[in-house]
Amino acid sequence: MITYNADGVKMPKIRHRDTSAWIKRVAQAHGRKVGEIGYMFVSDEKILEVNRQYLGHDYYTDIITFDYDEGDVLNGDLVISLDTVRTNAEKFGKDYDEELHRVIIHGILHLCGINDKGPGEREIMEAHENEALAMR
Repeated sequence: MITYNADGVKMPKIRHRDTSAWIKRVAQAHGRKVGEIGYMFVSDEKILEVNRQYLGHDYYTDIITFDYDEGDVLNGDLVISLDTVRTNAEKFGKDYDEELHRVIIHGILHLCGINDKGPGEREIMEAHENEALAMR
């Protein structure tokens, strides 16, 4: 089951049923099934608090992914800062809705085992994001 919640921000206008079906298609394309996925949409201040408390990082980010996977079943909590999504959309000249969906699927791709911190990994992640966005 995939759940969507907001804490301190207005729930983004995403079609939950369509978005959940899309997430399941992307997971399946990576040989995975969806278990329990929880999205929490928050402000920059809240994601900074989460980043400090759980990861010891003192910076803003667009998404934090907590991975509770069991084998090929994706389980996790994904915390998304809508403020940073909006800032990044403006910064990169992207549509807000497209950037939001990129971040939504970015977390799922992390749960599928795709990383973006090491050498060359960012480009691999972007390619997977683009493939997933094309499946919407």
